[in-house]
Amino acid sequence: MNLNYIIGLVGAALVCIFGMVTSVKLGATPPITINFANIINFFDPASILIVIGCTIFIVVASFPGKMLKAMPKHFKIILNNKLYDPGKYIDQLVDLAQIARKNGLLALEEKANSQEDPFFKQAIMLIVDAYDQDKVRSILENDIECMSARHEDAAAMYDKASSVAPAFGMVGTLVGLINMLKGMSLDGDGASNIGSDMGTALITTLYGCILAHMVFGPIATLLRNRDEEEVLCKMIIVEGIMSIQAGENPKFLRDRLLTYMAQKQREGSGKGKGADKGGEEE
Repeated sequence: MNLNYIIGLVGAALVCIFGMVTSVKLGATPPITINFANIINFFDPASILIVIGCTIFIVVASFPGKMLKAMPKHFKIILNNKLYDPGKYIDQLVDLAQIARKNGLLALEEKANSQEDPFFKQAIMLIVDAYDQDKVRSILENDIECMSARHEDAAAMYDKASSVAPAFGMVGTLVGLINMLKGMSLDGDGASNIGSDMGTALITTLYGCILAHMVFGPIATLLRNRDEEEVLCKMIIVEGIMSIQAGENPKFLRDRLLTYMAQKQREGSGKGKGADKGGEEE
């Protein structure tokens, strides 16, 4: 579970609500007062319709249905911060290198059939089928590039929502100001409508900023972070598979692949711990 995302989102929401219900008056006793009744001042149905409704429909209009259907999957991805463990892949590649040195590349076919990661399985089968090294690398790297492009398209959907939400916040502000000016009159009920119209004008801007920076922005950032993690693991697979095909020493292979990881991460991935841990997680 990605606790950082949950803590950050909940913490930002609580701090925002605390600021809404808190007032500070220097010299007063007490100087800080909290009035939870103030929270109702920040609820406006018209603002919700304009900002949230229009943002959703613009995103629907801008992206194909298959991307919109994948949104639940996106949330699953950002909430799971243990999807990609480079150490686990390194340990598996070293095991494959040892098998290949003892029994040949054909002996890896059984390992490929038991591999759950389709990219890893494809990579193993390419060297089992004795494809040329340049062709193997070209196929795998092209797969990574296409995958990363698809991930960027998914993140761009939330970037779009993040840019559209404040824009419709401004639209709501203009709607509120127009209604206020149209109905502005010191006679009759004109003065009584100024407060509600001005409230709509300001609250829509607030809703747009909250949606952009507290909801959609973090999702886009996390999706790109997950893409970087997956690309790293797949690059490790590519280099490991190419080294196995070239017949490199398993110990040298481990040392070489560990260079893809930060120094602190390498300490727990040098003696097969990553494989054991990965097995427990699965």
